Amino acid sequence: MPIYSFIDPVAFHIGSWPIYWYGLMYLLSFAACWTVLAWRIKRNKNLLSPITSEQLSDLVFYIALGVILGGRLGYMIFYNWQGLFVDPLLIFQTWKGGMSFHGGLIGVIIAMLFYARKNNLALINLTDFIAPAIPIGLAAGRLGNFINGELWGHVTTAPWGIIFPNAGQAPRHPSQLYELILEGVVLFIILWLFSRSPRPRGAVSGLFLLGYGLFRCSSEFFREPDIQIGYIAFDWVTEGQLLSLPMIMLGIGLLIWAYRRKGIAT
Repeated sequence: MPIYSFIDPVAFHIGSWPIYWYGLMYLLSFAACWTVLAWRIKRNKNLLSPITSEQLSDLVFYIALGVILGGRLGYMIFYNWQGLFVDPLLIFQTWKGGMSFHGGLIGVIIAMLFYARKNNLALINLTDFIAPAIPIGLAAGRLGNFINGELWGHVTTAPWGIIFPNAGQAPRHPSQLYELILEGVVLFIILWLFSRSPRPRGAVSGLFLLGYGLFRCSSEFFREPDIQIGYIAFDWVTEGQLLSLPMIMLGIGLLIWAYRRKGIAT
């Protein structure tokens, strides 16, 4: 028997002001990112951290700024540019969902570039340092998608199919949870184990790009395409897959560059 899913997107109210689970997931992801990076600074003696514990709060602030601004702008540009013309204020309504990982990634890279220049650091050292913490934020974001009842999968007869109220009465793949597991849990384990030992500069960043791109492309086969876009080509290529392909190629290139280049391991 399929599972019927309905979770109120509003976690609680402060007076008349609703506090959404989706927003809380982002706060949770930033707190978890802070915790993981603090642990990497203090406990992992095999690695040379590019920053000190005192600099961590500034770094997380830059990361949060890049995620929120880049994620929302990326969503409106990549997935809902028509809506941006109809109602430009949609760009500020982040509590309703509509955040793009690829836009957030671009935002974080730009934010890290500013942070690196401000503190006279190498950008690649920063991205290697923060990469293992990113999947935790991805997992929290996918949980937020599930609670919002959005980004559901194709209709399925699998016993774990879930009925999402906004998607009709047919059970569907819980593609949000598939992505939570792959992009969040599995990718975190891979990056965490890989980064425990010193690696060539750029290797951790390259593995993150490659791993995320592969997992995202795989999970998109179970996910219903965004209704306002549909399939990009061949009735199976989605926008998410198209945006992930450059990540895969860049990740492979960065790994090759890292291991061919003779330099200080990080």
